[in-house]
Amino acid sequence: MLLEIKGLTARYNAGDVLKGIDLSVDEGEIVALLGSNGAGKSTTLRSISGLVANVSGSISFGGTSILGMKTGAIARLGLAHVPEGRHLFPGLTVRDNILLGASNRSGVSRRQMERDADEILELFPGVKRLERAYAWTLSGGEMQMVAVARGMMAQPKLLLLDEPSLGLAPLIVQQVFRIIREIRARGATVLLVEQNANMALSVADRGYVLEAGTLLLSGKPEELWNNDHIRAAYLGGLAASA
Repeated sequence: MLLEIKGLTARYNAGDVLKGIDLSVDEGEIVALLGSNGAGKSTTLRSISGLVANVSGSISFGGTSILGMKTGAIARLGLAHVPEGRHLFPGLTVRDNILLGASNRSGVSRRQMERDADEILELFPGVKRLERAYAWTLSGGEMQMVAVARGMMAQPKLLLLDEPSLGLAPLIVQQVFRIIREIRARGATVLLVEQNANMALSVADRGYVLEAGTLLLSGKPEELWNNDHIRAAYLGGLAASA
């Protein structure tokens, strides 16, 4: 087990966002975290990454308790977070944005980082041709590809992806999920928060469904789709929510 969460609660000023959830991710898995807008999906990822201050419970990553650790220290253990909204540096080139993903890899030479960036860019032909372009000139889909590539540059043991298809055209969504499949084929472990339930469950080994900060259901993709309550909720629009 690479990631184990028990009894996780998270509180903002308005009150509890997460209300004691349990979640685990085994090495080599893709695990989807689904739910309607405001269910606590992004807060879960932010809590894992150390970006939420008021949390309790336990979070174990690779056998190490990371609850309360600084974000940088968590990243150095091998966890990379691709947040919703991409958060690129607009005044840097595509290549330089990707290279920044290696900032927590101590002792890596510039030459090695450049080689790693070349290898990663081969997975993203749509942005490889733009590697010298400034990030502010990119489309939303291109920015998302760069954000994922930057996360991969960290060579993480666990990659957290937050809403990678949000706001993208269907064709670009297909490309994003092709990349996620390729990441998995290379042996990476992924915890995926995604608004597109059908696409998320098409690549996931297991899934969790959050509702109002509590864990509603978990299981394999076919188990989730065969659950009457989940099917009714998703057919009612949950799959299209952020």
